[in-house]
Amino acid sequence: MKLIIGNKNYSSWSLRAWLAARQSGVAFEEMTVPLLGEDWEALKSGTDEIAPSAGKLPVLWDGDAVVWDSLAIIEYLADKVGRERFWPKADDARAMARSMVAEMHSSYLPLRRSLPMNIRARVEGIEIGPDVRADIVRILTLWAEARARFGKGGPYLFGSFCAADVIYAPVVSRFLTYGIGVPGFAQAYMQAVWEHEWMQAWIAAAEAEEWVIEQFEVGAPARA
Repeated sequence: MKLIIGNKNYSSWSLRAWLAARQSGVAFEEMTVPLLGEDWEALKSGTDEIAPSAGKLPVLWDGDAVVWDSLAIIEYLADKVGRERFWPKADDARAMARSMVAEMHSSYLPLRRSLPMNIRARVEGIEIGPDVRADIVRILTLWAEARARFGKGGPYLFGSFCAADVIYAPVVSRFLTYGIGVPGFAQAYMQAVWEHEWMQAWIAAAEAEEWVIEQFEVGAPARA
């Protein structure tokens, strides 16, 4: 398998696909394409490996099979290695996990636009508008319900690390970057995600990157 991703510091959807690939247990080759760089338009239109997605990342190749969109990649890998590796076994837990994943995939545009993922940055005193705050409250409410109902078996949303944690990992990063205040249960969950060995590997790679995308550095400290 080959996974094509964007900059690790900024690309939240690439993080999701990469975590899913790690969760699958299948060996994969990794290729990083710098987003929005000088050669971005040429890369989008002239790179056969990216062409099936119309230039959107991530893209997963598995032989002749090509999958783009992070949720599609999760589902493809779940079919490939066994769905129990990605989804809770119990019907009620799996139902909630699927709904939470789908909601993250289709919602929270104010949060995404106002608080772009930037793993390297720590921003103080950012003003949170009512629409972004509503997204934060909704996410924390879902986290609380998942942990209370299904989280007894471990530190993650449904106990064991699963597709829901894959999908919400970039939200953990955003909350840390922008200093979003959260209750104790959420702090413990965020710490578990942030300290996961795969997240630590991604974070180290993000910090080592030299690319800077200015539009995602709003309010972030200047970097050399």
